[in-house]
Formats: sequence, structure tokens, C-alpha cells
Amino acid sequence: MKRINKLLALSLALAMSASIAACGTKNETPASSSEAASSEAASSEAAADTSSAAGSDKTYLIATDTTFAPFEFEDASGKKIGIDMDLLAAIAEDQGFKYEVQSLGFSAAVTALEAKQCDGVIAGMSITDERKQKFDFSEPYFDSGVVMGIAATDETIKSYDDLKGKNVAIKVGTEGATFAESIKDQYGFTTTTFDDSANMYEDVKAGNSVACFEDYPVLGYGVTQGNGLKIVTEKEQGSSYGFAVSKGENAELLKMFNDGLKNLKDNGKYQEILDTYIAK
Repeated sequence: MKRINKLLALSLALAMSASIAACGTKNETPASSSEAASSEAASSEAAADTSSAAGSDKTYLIATDTTFAPFEFEDASGKKIGIDMDLLAAIAEDQGFKYEVQSLGFSAAVTALEAKQCDGVIAGMSITDERKQKFDFSEPYFDSGVVMGIAATDETIKSYDDLKGKNVAIKVGTEGATFAESIKDQYGFTTTTFDDSANMYEDVKAGNSVACFEDYPVLGYGVTQGNGLKIVTEKEQGSSYGFAVSKGENAELLKMFNDGLKNLKDNGKYQEILDTYIAK
């Protein structure tokens, strides 16, 4: 009996050894070089397909101003409308890309773009040499200019000469602010800056500032909407507005904007959008 048990134990031990050896041989056998190459190629193709799919599904984050009518503002229902908003929507539809708008205020939008926290900015942004050092711009989509506005009831301020010794309201980061700063020493006035047009207008109506400098289409639209101001100067020559992306970034988005803008101008949609917000 003991001999039989020993034989059985020996048989089991041999069987287990054979099984372990077989498993070890399967795991240790290297794949051929052709098999490895085929596997790498398949992995590369899968990665490329994933990358392509991710690109086609991308949603661009576009920063904008909050109260810069007629370029961007909200209607009674809270919907963002205006020249910039309508242009962006029409161009995105024409070119087939998706986007999300984030309202930050002009200064914050530009700062976010510089920090690469958004993909682009459309906010009535003037194309300047200084900004070209940090951003890439689209083709101009609007030619602007600067005017001076005063309270509708004011009969004392009629020209820059009347600003001597007085304070003027400006909106930080705008062409109007740049122009005001360039002439304030010549005409002897001081400036107070605001982050949005609405508060700047209120400051003038309250008498804290006797005038404000603003981009013509913005102030012109505001006057027609009864903002309590009037324009008392001819339009100064201004720069053009452009869509901006970070320097060297989002070239595909910039190209789509330019291509879409051209198509909109060719088919009449561009002029239709302008006519919706600015009287001829």
C-alpha cells in the first residue's frame, strides 16, 4: 500500500512539473519581429483614428465681452446676440465647427486668451501692432472709429477744447481709451476707466465725467436705443476689428473663420447681419 501511494505521488509530481514547464514555455516564447511590427502598426492606426475623431468632435471655447452692443449683448430672454455673435454663429455653420461662448468682459477675455484659457476672442477687438505681438488675427470683419459722447442734456461740451480741467470716462483696453489717453495732455483732461460700456455711460449721465470716448458703432447704437447720451464729434479714424487666437495656436480655427467670413460676404449674409444692428 505504501509503495502504491509512493508511485501515485511520484506520478502526480511528474504531471505537475510537465504542466508548469508547458506554461513557462508559452509565456517565454518571444513574438517574431514581423508580428511585433504588425502590432505596432495596428496600435498606431488606432491612435490616429482616435486622434482624428477627437479633432472632429472638438468644441472651441470663444471668450467675448458682456455689454458691448451692437457687437455682443443679451436680449430680454438672456440670449447672447449682436454682430459678433451672429457672425460667429453663421461662420461656424458655414464651416461646420462647434463652439461655446463664455462672456467675461473685454479685459478678462483678452487676459484669458493670453493665458491660453480659451481658443479665441471675438469682442469688437481692434487689430493693433501691439496686440499682434501676442495674438494672431483674422482678416478684418469691421472698420471702426472713435467718437466722443456726452449727456443728452449737456449743452456745454461741444469739442475737445471744452474738456480742459474736467474728467472723461473711458473703457479699459478699447480704441476709445487709447485715443483719449493720446490727447488728454494736449487738451488738459483726466480719465477714469471702466470695465464695461454701461457703467461708463452711467458715470457720464451722473455728471462724474463730462464725456466718454467710445467706438462709433457702439455709441451710435446706444444713442439710438435711448442710452441718455449724444455724439458731439466727428468720427476719428480708427482701426479694424478682428477675431483673435493666441500666437501660433489654433491655426485651423483662424482659417475657418477667414474662409467663412469670405463666404458670408460673397453670399450677402454679412451685410444682412450688419444691417440688423446698425442703421444705414
